[in-house]
Amino acid sequence: MEDKVILVTGGAGFLGSHLCDHYIKTGKVICVDNLSTGSRKNIQHLINNKNFIFIEADITDELPDSILQHSYSTILNMASPASPPHYQRLALETLLVGSVGTKNVLELARRDKARFFHASTSEVYGDPEVHPQPESYKGSVNCYGPRAMYDESKRFSEAMIYVYHNDYKVNTCIARFFNTYGPRMDKNDGRVVSNFIVQALKNKNISVHGDGTQTRSFCFVDDLIKGIVALIDSNEHDPINLGNPSEFTIAELARIVIDMTGSTSTLTYHPLPKDDPTQRKPVIENATTRLKWSPKINLNDGLKRTIEFFNNEI
Repeated sequence: MEDKVILVTGGAGFLGSHLCDHYIKTGKVICVDNLSTGSRKNIQHLINNKNFIFIEADITDELPDSILQHSYSTILNMASPASPPHYQRLALETLLVGSVGTKNVLELARRDKARFFHASTSEVYGDPEVHPQPESYKGSVNCYGPRAMYDESKRFSEAMIYVYHNDYKVNTCIARFFNTYGPRMDKNDGRVVSNFIVQALKNKNISVHGDGTQTRSFCFVDDLIKGIVALIDSNEHDPINLGNPSEFTIAELARIVIDMTGSTSTLTYHPLPKDDPTQRKPVIENATTRLKWSPKINLNDGLKRTIEFFNNEI
């Protein structure tokens, strides 16, 4: 086998592609994606880099030799649909990537004694009854509903990672992401930031689900990538929240986007989807003390850069 390299599953996705950008600076990156929600456009600028290899494959299948032939020092498991329209359209695929797919790449980490990073989510907390949410909170999750395929996929992945770390001594770490936004978001992915920006730029009505008082905490992609890298470089194994603890209502976000885009859009209100969380805010004390990480980019600055991106996309 050749010198050790870094594997990024879901590497053509929003976050995965930014991680490929980071790690290509330090060595060879193998990017694996089945392109069910990722896009070649996100990695096109890396295709001719001699240290970058893209493999179109599904990690829920038997891993091909093009993946197995390398020896990995670090594996970043980013593969999963991550927005409600995508994971509801790909419901079974989402469940499989969090179970079979996670097991396949954990076996690879076990083989190579690699550091294994897993992208989990604040969705493991469900519609929380504790606010804000620390890692110790066990969650309020509906395992039989329209968001269950994603929530339980991520919860199952964490349970499997626990077993591989404790029983097989795999060097694992887990980050629970809170709402993240920035360039390379899919304009059609149904997430609130991309929805609002695209609607505002087109001067269409801003679609607010619920009464707009539900809250989210928005972390700019550059901050999140730094948090991921800090976690991978640490000796931590337990799940750690990564997100921006600044909390905004959905209606506040909509009005900020309208103001920043100079849009003529107005807010329209629609029923809140079943099991949609009414509040979301991370406790990041573990990240700040153990990883020496905290987000630096405020919402207005991050939105400015995200709006510039979408201006070129629509």
